[in-house]
Amino acid sequence: MEPGAWQIRKTRNGSDRPAGRVSAGVTRRETAIWAQPKEEESMHAEARALRTTAVQAHPLSELLECPAATGKVLNAAAVCLDVEAGQVVFRQEEICQGLYVVVSGHFLRRTERLDTRLTLGMARPGDLVELAAGLGDGHHTYTLSAQTPGSLLMLPIEALNQAFASHPPLRMRLLEELAREVSRAYDASCQNRTPKTRQRRPAGPALSPRGFA
Repeated sequence: MEPGAWQIRKTRNGSDRPAGRVSAGVTRRETAIWAQPKEEESMHAEARALRTTAVQAHPLSELLECPAATGKVLNAAAVCLDVEAGQVVFRQEEICQGLYVVVSGHFLRRTERLDTRLTLGMARPGDLVELAAGLGDGHHTYTLSAQTPGSLLMLPIEALNQAFASHPPLRMRLLEELAREVSRAYDASCQNRTPKTRQRRPAGPALSPRGFA
């Protein structure tokens, strides 16, 4: 064989395979390999979209829907709070006084865990704040502070407990919303922690040169 010549691999039946067919075969295999990741990526994107839709916050009117008598109890007990920029509404680990509905302004949620301060995001008009504390052990799970002047509507715990007793589905809807809130926070943390890796192009079977004769 001449120096620098390329070895042509043989098929299983022993016949020589032309170089052109080897290249075509490699191209077809590479195309098939690349088609699979694209299909998987599309399926993952669709699954993420469905999950995002499933955990979206429900309208406040739907969450607090209740009979007229129960609604009167909540309306009579509701307290309107006006706050200035920089003012702390409540602090982590304090006793929860009730559920808060943001009426106007923007509020920042922060928590401290294992000596690390984490920002949980903003609370905006229409958001129902601190479901975990109001429905849980009664201690705030984060600190809420006003970023702009605003106002909140507080539904006291005592009135909420009366409403839960007279209309149990209200508590169930709020628990479901809490589960969606936890799912949204988990998804957000996964997206922030998952590094974006660049996919490498798969290498096809290579033809190796033989040594010089």
